Amino acid sequence: MEEIRLQKFLADAGIASRRKCEEYILQGKVKVNDKIINELGVKINPNIDKVKFENKDVKYENNEYIYILLNKPIDYVTTVHEQFNRKTVMDLVKDVDKRIVPVGRLDMYTSGALILTNDGDFIYKITHPKHEITKTYTVTVRGIVSKEDVEKLENGVKIDDYITKKAKVKILKTDLQKNISRLEIVIHEGKNRQIRKMCEAINKKVIALHRSKIGKVDVKDLKIGQWRYLTKKEIDDLKLDKK
Repeated sequence: MEEIRLQKFLADAGIASRRKCEEYILQGKVKVNDKIINELGVKINPNIDKVKFENKDVKYENNEYIYILLNKPIDYVTTVHEQFNRKTVMDLVKDVDKRIVPVGRLDMYTSGALILTNDGDFIYKITHPKHEITKTYTVTVRGIVSKEDVEKLENGVKIDDYITKKAKVKILKTDLQKNISRLEIVIHEGKNRQIRKMCEAINKKVIALHRSKIGKVDVKDLKIGQWRYLTKKEIDDLKLDKK
């Protein structure tokens, strides 16, 4: 087998996304032939070199890739390694016989579409901002959202020290009696808690948040907590998606 970059090997082995694996390498958590590697650019031959992550052997399984769509419930964290004994999304896909990792994150109190796979290149494609894969959210907020609020969200609002890129926003429902609004927000970024912070920027607190789509892939036919394999067309569409 030809040599490949260490971070790609780790990602393909199901350790984490390629970017996260780069972080692990820089943190000195990876060894090649019992030597700590803490710089990027190192290549290995999976058939010859012995790789360890956190002092545990990493086995390279050159098997076919799998792609799973999960309709994540709230109260589950999106992680492989959980140190606080909380429920994780991996608990919902226990009967999968390959080592897979989540593609990106949904916070503990957000439900909806989450992809899990063992394809490191696919993870990079979906999560890197330059590829601009859209994510569609249904958001319920406290308060009545005005047309001016929608325009602000669409044109970009300041969250932390960052101005969000243009978004698509639609008011789905307003309830004056309950003082709530329901929105559909489509973004192609993935900042930490971005939707919640965008709503805070227009002085609206999120009370329910659900990701309904990643690209064109949606969870409308999946009950909360259920999962299925992506179809070949869905996989190809995501790989080719430009927006």
